[in-house]
Amino acid sequence: MNVVHTLNDIAFDKHSVVTVGTFDGVHQGHQEIIREAVRRAKAREGRSVVVTFEPHPREVLGSRSIQLLTTIEERRQYLSELNPDVLLVVPFTYEFSRQSFREFYLRYIVNGIGVSEIVEGYDHHFGRDREGSIEVLVTLGKEFGFSVVAVKPFTVGGEAVSSSRVREYLEEGQVESAAQLTGRSYALRGSVVRGDGRGKQLGYPTANVVPSSPKKLVPKNGVYFVGVRVDDRLRAGMANIGSRPTFTSNGARSIEANILDYDGDLYGKSIEVHFVKRLRDEQKFTNPQELIDQMRRDQQQSVKLQEEFVTLFR
Repeated sequence: MNVVHTLNDIAFDKHSVVTVGTFDGVHQGHQEIIREAVRRAKAREGRSVVVTFEPHPREVLGSRSIQLLTTIEERRQYLSELNPDVLLVVPFTYEFSRQSFREFYLRYIVNGIGVSEIVEGYDHHFGRDREGSIEVLVTLGKEFGFSVVAVKPFTVGGEAVSSSRVREYLEEGQVESAAQLTGRSYALRGSVVRGDGRGKQLGYPTANVVPSSPKKLVPKNGVYFVGVRVDDRLRAGMANIGSRPTFTSNGARSIEANILDYDGDLYGKSIEVHFVKRLRDEQKFTNPQELIDQMRRDQQQSVKLQEEFVTLFR
């Protein structure tokens, strides 16, 4: 996949099959749209082009900042796995957002990239005040000689897949349900920084993880069974998200991961935490020993889950 950031970096090709979207989370609905575009481009012996935006439009236009499911680096990685020929990342600004639907498609798609077919989700809307729709796009296609394919909603268990629903599941701590909609466990990338060493004192040394992006959504507070990617290897572990109420009444929210059967030095390393299953809520214990006893039970449960999810850790 060739990644470009301006129209000057992409050659005009009227045989292109194009899809446009933010694709936050690159969930299974997004994946189906992109696979369809790739399939159709190959059938036409043309070129598949994915157009996305950075930053997320709601970061620029929303009344409050959005919590991202994927950073642009993660989006790029997940999109590349679907094998489109080109990814065009368009800088999204307020001025850019003032374009009409027609202005954008003429400048970027019809006259910029070149297009024979556009593939979008059935509910696609775009442009100033979301004026563009599949119906408007079909009319534009008749005028400029391209066809339009509207991909039906992708459902899991009768539920239409959407970035909003993935976000809701994660905010509720339902990481397994979120994974069903995306086809993968939700992951947080970040750097390991020094903490107060309390985990080590309790017999469960933890990596204190600072997410690589402060905009990245952090799941609901609690204890999770996780996979931790260190040095290109995924290892089983458990993670706590919360404020450590046993030791402080106003602690900052933190992410601490304990890797099973690992005693290496992680300080300064970049790691990736994959949230596989929620074990329990964060709790306040009356003394450290109660916490240690509970962590021992969490570890035992995690060891059993490691055996259940053995294919993750090969």
